[in-house]
Amino acid sequence: MDAELVHDARNIVGESLVWDDRRRRLVWVDIIGRSIHAFEPETRRHEIWEIGRRVTSIGLRADGGAIVGLERHIAFWDWEGPVEPLVEVEPDMPRNRLNEGVVGPDGAFWVGTMHNNIADDDSPLDIPEATGSIYRYAPDGSLKRMTEDRFGITNTFVWPDAGTLVTADTLQNALFAYRIEEGRLTGRHTLLAGFERGLPDGSCLDAEGHVWNARVVGGSCLLRLTPAGVIARIADLPCSWPTSCAFGGPGLGTLFVTSARFTMTSDHLAANPQEGGLFALQVGASGQQAYRFG
Repeated sequence: MDAELVHDARNIVGESLVWDDRRRRLVWVDIIGRSIHAFEPETRRHEIWEIGRRVTSIGLRADGGAIVGLERHIAFWDWEGPVEPLVEVEPDMPRNRLNEGVVGPDGAFWVGTMHNNIADDDSPLDIPEATGSIYRYAPDGSLKRMTEDRFGITNTFVWPDAGTLVTADTLQNALFAYRIEEGRLTGRHTLLAGFERGLPDGSCLDAEGHVWNARVVGGSCLLRLTPAGVIARIADLPCSWPTSCAFGGPGLGTLFVTSARFTMTSDHLAANPQEGGLFALQVGASGQQAYRFG
């Protein structure tokens, strides 16, 4: 189950990995690199689009385009040219930014916010308080806050079933499950908290409904969790900061992982040049197809 470096992306903060089944490629963002990436595993072809602004997440649209999270806005993008902002999230909270964003089984784009932790010069900023929340952007253009709960860093949106959302707060080192009832998130309970390797970042589901969670900030692994939150497997990785994961390739049979090199020293990167790369591993499981907006 050794992980292979399939593309030496050297992303500063690679994130939001998704498998585009129509084009048979992976797409993801580099937040600080201000870019969107695509990689075809069969041909090893890599494309990069310089967006010119921080893009925090990406999802697929039913019409073939993409929906993306920027620092302050949700936007459409059509694989070329500029992004098209649609709505500003939290206009009354200028110190917040968007983070995680995933299209759900309802065809909506679910996004999370957080206190901005990136300075104008791309250096890290402290997060003084938990100001993040979770929003749902619907195909009809409406934007709704889904819970009154506050998050330090919103991460992970996966749906083990249509009525359940699993999400994470990286700063709390916890994954939570909510029920989705009458257009709100209710009944939060903790799936996993305090795991000692790293902190929770992005996740995906396998065909059996288990959650695969990337353990960022030195975790160097993925966790496989049962729907009840029991750790079923730990998959080690040759990178310190795995950030996001997605099943792709033929039969959705390969698990791919993005990573980051944010805050790492030049000495560490010289000794570990694979940091920020795109990795692949065979875990004996297959995945679920990504949902599309609209």
